[in-house]
Amino acid sequence: MRLLLCGDVVGRAGRDAVVAELPRLRRAFGLDLVVVNGENAAHGFGITENICEQLYAAGCDVITTGNHVWDRREIIPYIANDPRLLRPLNFPAGTPGRGHGVFATRDGRKVLVANAMARLFMDAIDDPFAAVGKLLDEHPLGAVDATLIDFHGEATSEKAAMGYFCDGRVSAVLGTHSHVPAADHRILPAGTAYMSDVGMCGDYDSVIGMQSAGAIARFVKKMPGERLQVADGAATVCAAVVETDDATGLARRIAPLRIGGKLTPAWPQELETTHVLSPS
Repeated sequence: MRLLLCGDVVGRAGRDAVVAELPRLRRAFGLDLVVVNGENAAHGFGITENICEQLYAAGCDVITTGNHVWDRREIIPYIANDPRLLRPLNFPAGTPGRGHGVFATRDGRKVLVANAMARLFMDAIDDPFAAVGKLLDEHPLGAVDATLIDFHGEATSEKAAMGYFCDGRVSAVLGTHSHVPAADHRILPAGTAYMSDVGMCGDYDSVIGMQSAGAIARFVKKMPGERLQVADGAATVCAAVVETDDATGLARRIAPLRIGGKLTPAWPQELETTHVLSPS
């Protein structure tokens, strides 16, 4: 099975790039399930119903989020009725929405997708390890054909700990939130694919997706200023492709993918199933 996770979509530049690229990515890699982290998709803060519909129409199957999920208040009533839009699993009981779902691929196989949020340098929320552990007890590999966890967090140490905590129990633990792609993609000893952060889908001529002048002013003056503005130049789509073993649900391969914008392209030709025009 082939799974794709696109990192945090930041603003219009990021979502336009993702919407444009998803159809050819599905074809090129024979993708069975596409997950997109959309928590920064609405002007850099939160997500809206219209943006969800745009991503679904382009070929996204599931949308994950993180600490910015509630930045657009109108998403609160919507999320309760959209099982494909996830918020972190370890939000307190009673929080609207869902933290996981079991989704069918086009050929009927089942994929568990979970969204969890770390705690180091993040909001004080419930224990992600306890929440993920309980979920995996309820939905072990075998009962589902593959499991992908989007672990949204700041500290790479906490993300790595989650990777090893889940090793052998899930197909992949992929990090989001930092907006910077890590170079540590690998398969852990018991067969789980891991990457500390897949990066963002946005303009890298920026400070993690925001126009540099406003971000610099906050560091230099140490005073609150105007709301940060999203950078709107050419976006890089950053993602990770994971191939799983049909018999075990564990990972066979993981590869980073980067298209467009400022970053050096990464196009995993070894995972292509249908040749399309790849980045030069």
